[in-house]
Amino acid sequence: MIDRLAPLYPQHLATVRQHADQALALTGHDHLLIAAGLPPRKFLDDQDYPFIASPHFRHWLPLIDAPGSWIVHTPGQRPRLVFLQPRDYWHVVPQAPSGYWVEHFDITIVRTAEEAVAQLPGAQTRRAVIAPAQPALAGIEPNNPQDVLDILHWHRSYKTPYELALMREASRIGARAHRAAEQAFRAGASELGIHQAYLAAAGAIDAELPYASIVALNQHGAVLHYTHFGRVAPEYHRSFLIDAGASAFGYASDITRTYAGRGEDEFQALIDSVEAAQLTFAAKVRAEQSYPDLHIHAHHVLAGVLREHGFIRMAAESAVETGVTAAFFPHGLGHPIGLQVHDVAGFQQGERGGSIPRPAGHPYLRMTRTLEPGMVVTIEPGLYFIDMLLDELRDTPVAKDIDWERIELFKPYGGIRIEDDVACTAGEPENLTRDAFAQA
Repeated sequence: MIDRLAPLYPQHLATVRQHADQALALTGHDHLLIAAGLPPRKFLDDQDYPFIASPHFRHWLPLIDAPGSWIVHTPGQRPRLVFLQPRDYWHVVPQAPSGYWVEHFDITIVRTAEEAVAQLPGAQTRRAVIAPAQPALAGIEPNNPQDVLDILHWHRSYKTPYELALMREASRIGARAHRAAEQAFRAGASELGIHQAYLAAAGAIDAELPYASIVALNQHGAVLHYTHFGRVAPEYHRSFLIDAGASAFGYASDITRTYAGRGEDEFQALIDSVEAAQLTFAAKVRAEQSYPDLHIHAHHVLAGVLREHGFIRMAAESAVETGVTAAFFPHGLGHPIGLQVHDVAGFQQGERGGSIPRPAGHPYLRMTRTLEPGMVVTIEPGLYFIDMLLDELRDTPVAKDIDWERIELFKPYGGIRIEDDVACTAGEPENLTRDAFAQA
C-alpha cells in the first residue's frame, strides 16, 4: 500500500497547500495552525477518552497517533510539523515521524504540549487556529474562523487520487471484515460474537473504527442505530443487518449489508429487490446528478418494491406523496464520506458558505448538493418495519391501502439496508465497496 501512496502524496499535499493559501488570502490571515488535538478527559476522572486526530490535521498527513502535535502553514514556506513526543513511561510514546511524507515538512520534536505552543506563530499575528476548544491550552485559544472553514470544507468535497487510494484501502479492510461477520452470523454467534469476529478480521479495536458498528439480529434491524451488542445468541437467526466500516490512515469506509437466515426465502426475496434498486441508484452517481433528486427517485423505486411484495396497494406516486414510503424508509439516501463518515460540506452552497435546504418532507437527508467528479457519497436505501412509524401510519387515511397482516409477518426481521461508498468521476461511477467485496 505504501508503494501506491508515495507517488500520489506530493500532488495531494500541493493541492491542500493551494487551498490553504486561498483560504488565508481571501480571509485576511497570515498563518493556518491546525491542531491534532488532545484526548478529552472523562468527567470527574483521571482517564481520557480515546484519542482521534482532527480531520483537518489528517488531511495534511497520515498521522493518526500524534496527540498534542500541530501543523503550521504559512504561504510561501514549507509546512511545519510540531510533533509532540513526550518523555513518558506510563504510555506508549508516539514514534518519531518517518515515511514517504516527512521530506515535505520541516519537523520540530518537542516534549510537552506547552513547548509545542511556544513553537507556533504568536497571538499578535493574524492566525487561523483550527482546533477543538477542549482541552484548553494557554496561548493558543482556537478561533476556527467560519470563513476559513467554509473554504477548506468546500475543497475537501473533492478527493485527490491519494485520498481515493486510502478510501479504497478502507473499503478493502471493511469488506474483509464484513465477510467474517457474515460467517459468524451463519455459525449462530451472538451480536457481540459477530462484532468480535468483525474486529479480528479488520485488525482493529473499537476506537479505531470510523463509527460505532451496528450489528443487529432479527427484529433489532428495525433500530436504525442499534449499538447494543446482545451477549446471548437468539434461539433462531432469522435475519442480520450489519452497518460497519473501517479506516485507513484516518479515511473511512461505511458499508451495510443485510442477510436472511437459512430458509427465509421471502425475506431474501425482499433483500434482493432492495439490492437491485440500490445498484441502480449507485449507477446514477454521476456528474450533474442532483443528490436530492436521486433521494426522491429512490423513494419512488422503493414504493414499487413495497407494492411488488404486497405491503401496499397504492401507486408509487401516491405512496411518496402521502408519506407512506417515509414510514418504511425514514432516513436519507446517504451522505458524503471521506475523512469523516458524515463528511463536511454536504449542504454547502459554495466556497464562501451558504446552505442548500433539504427538500420538504425529508428532514434526515444528509446531502443536498449536485454531484461532481471527485465527490464520494454513500448510497444506502432501506426498508424497515418500525413500530413507532407504522403506528403513526395506521391513523392516516391511507391505512386502508396497506396490508397490515403482511407487515406483521415481516416485523420479526427488523429491516433491510444496503450501503455502498461510490465515487463520482468524469464518466462511470466507481463503486469502492463492490470492488472491495470482489477482492475480499
